[in-house]
Amino acid sequence: MNARRWLILLALAALPAWGQEEGFAGLGSDVEGFALPDPARALVFPRDHGAHQDFHIEWWYLTASLRGADGRDYGAQWTLFRSALSPEETGAGWSAPQVWMAHAAVTTPESHHVAERFARGGIGQAGVTPEPFAAWIDDWSMRATGGAEGLDRLEIAARGGDFSYALTAKAEGPLVLHGQNGYSVKGQGGQASHYYSQPFYRVSGRLSLPEGAVDVTGHAWLDREWSSQPLDRSQSGWDWFAMHLDDGRKLMVAQVRGNRPFLFGSLIGADGQVQTLDGGDIALRPGRGTPPVSWRVELPGEELALAVEAVNPASRMTTSVPYWEGPVRVTGSVTGRGYLEMTGYPLD
Repeated sequence: MNARRWLILLALAALPAWGQEEGFAGLGSDVEGFALPDPARALVFPRDHGAHQDFHIEWWYLTASLRGADGRDYGAQWTLFRSALSPEETGAGWSAPQVWMAHAAVTTPESHHVAERFARGGIGQAGVTPEPFAAWIDDWSMRATGGAEGLDRLEIAARGGDFSYALTAKAEGPLVLHGQNGYSVKGQGGQASHYYSQPFYRVSGRLSLPEGAVDVTGHAWLDREWSSQPLDRSQSGWDWFAMHLDDGRKLMVAQVRGNRPFLFGSLIGADGQVQTLDGGDIALRPGRGTPPVSWRVELPGEELALAVEAVNPASRMTTSVPYWEGPVRVTGSVTGRGYLEMTGYPLD
């Protein structure tokens, strides 16, 4: 067995039991000894841009809704996941209990290109530093640049077997704390995460695809989230929407599916002011397909009625843990663009 295959097996062994009966990604399993989110804990920056190794799981998740110089819609994803084998730092190097997994993708209206990377332990192959901010695995990176503070300016790069991209992102608004000052409840049982975003990136760069290179511009959304048990055992997956509306607002809406679906979200003004949303504020209706590649998203109290349609219905992430993720077009009472992630569905 070669070293890379052994590394992948070690990494997978460290990940929760994805898709089994205790809940999608094992996120409903017991995690004794790990830290739990605390509503009294204030988020502090730049410290919280970095890793929280006393928590079980964590991610740095950027999605970019793009328009090419050719007038076509594109999407790009850059994601780094951290999972801990143990709540204690019991070793160094290859013995360190941290496991890293990363996903990158580029979506066109006709194709969806996916790559995956793994790293194990504290050998420098993957990691995150809060100041200056840098997140990396191998030669994939998301780094602060140009003397930027925190996450204000980033350079993002990744590549797979048949694609690559290099993007520059500049924040044009503030960080956004979801839920109660960054304490985001995910179910009736009180499971929660610490969750904040930077949804105000203006992006430019280049995608390299089998048919050639294309220059792109658009908007990006960075999610930061960490927890140890964000779901309960009855919850099987989620539907997550992040939308850049053409009137300057941003909208995050999510539904955790289970015996009792749990909805939450944030309506973000162009000035960064946040209105926290709960199940009474949100109506979600899936359209065709499994998973659904079209949705109706309504906020009746805000007179928002949105039709959300996938740019490419076949945006399946054919990774070790399969899910659906891709750019969407938004029409209705307001137009816009965004991203949709759907987990816990059977995928062909």
